[in-house]
Amino acid sequence: MLSAETIATIKQTLPVLESRGETLTSHFYRRMFRANPEVQAFFNPAHQRSGTQQRALATAICAYARHIENPAALAAAVELIAHKHASLGVQAAHYPIVGRHLLGAIQELLELRDDDPILNAWGQAYEVLANIFIERESDLYETHRVQHGQAGFTPFRVSQKTAESEVITSFRLTPLHGGKAGPFLAGQYLTVRVPLPEGGTTMRNYSICSAPGSADYRIAVKKEAAPSPGAPSGYVSNYLHERISEGDVLEVGPPCGDFTLRPPATPGQQLVLISAGVGITPCLAMLHAALAEPGKRPTVFLHAALNSKTHAFREEVCDLARRHSQLRVHFRYSDPLNDDLEKSRCHSIGLVDEPLLRSLAGDADAEFYFCGPVPFLNRINQFLGDRSVPAEHRHYEFFGPAQVLEAAAV
Repeated sequence: MLSAETIATIKQTLPVLESRGETLTSHFYRRMFRANPEVQAFFNPAHQRSGTQQRALATAICAYARHIENPAALAAAVELIAHKHASLGVQAAHYPIVGRHLLGAIQELLELRDDDPILNAWGQAYEVLANIFIERESDLYETHRVQHGQAGFTPFRVSQKTAESEVITSFRLTPLHGGKAGPFLAGQYLTVRVPLPEGGTTMRNYSICSAPGSADYRIAVKKEAAPSPGAPSGYVSNYLHERISEGDVLEVGPPCGDFTLRPPATPGQQLVLISAGVGITPCLAMLHAALAEPGKRPTVFLHAALNSKTHAFREEVCDLARRHSQLRVHFRYSDPLNDDLEKSRCHSIGLVDEPLLRSLAGDADAEFYFCGPVPFLNRINQFLGDRSVPAEHRHYEFFGPAQVLEAAAV
């Protein structure tokens, strides 16, 4: 427990953290990577270059300071980040490294003496938070050992590689040494670790888009912009698209993530899955899981894409709709090809908007799950908020650093 004096000191630093948070976190990352380059493998270089990682950390630090009397208020954020850490293999031994450089960055930015009360207060606060993460991540690693035989990366063979659209390719992953892939919850992701040209490795998370209980895993990867040296945006996706073929072996971490399908809160509660682009991947796994439930809960599946060339898994979803009467599907294209409407490849044109959402979901009690680019997530979240959908009925997934949706408004 932190003393009242320590809490008061942390609170006093909140204004400067809010005004100079990104300066602090940018300095922190530069300091840490220079002194401890071994931890760079845990971070996406593209997020570093774009500044999203620095902004996300600054937001997290301010949130912790704001709720320093009651860390339990950040339980959802802790769970999300703990899963991310466990997916990458972050260990207890890494926390002193982070703490040392975070305190060093605070001291240098604020020009504090070694015995300044602010450093002492933040040292205590960091230790409390680090212990929360270490304990939760230890539980996750133990779950991985029980369910998958070990907590780290294991070899999987690419048993099937399929072009699902012009930009998205799926990879079916089968355990190299036989047997069945371990269990996962619909919405969770795998971590794929690949070598870097200059040595070392880098890691990326990809949502599992197969049905829970499958004998193997399936992930789908969108090919990002062509990479440049240093493993920036697009390196891993291009590596998988261009260099990995059927029969090749990949290092894969156990399933992680807390963006998972929950049982209906009440009998007959409607399920609404909303996705855009490659955000379809966790929603597709959720769709398979929901349709396999004993009860036939009414389900809406709304997907947004540019056009039929970029739309992945269209036929798979349509086949599910033909076989399950409780499923209602709607595809909306923002930049359709000339014959997309004529050939019934989509149901409507434009961006997903409130009238479309209302026409599909109505005003019935429902749980909403949505995944896609940040502007898309903000738009959906705002629509649902305007309709007074409770926050606990809105579930979303970022493909990037953990952040608060409202703080990412575009």
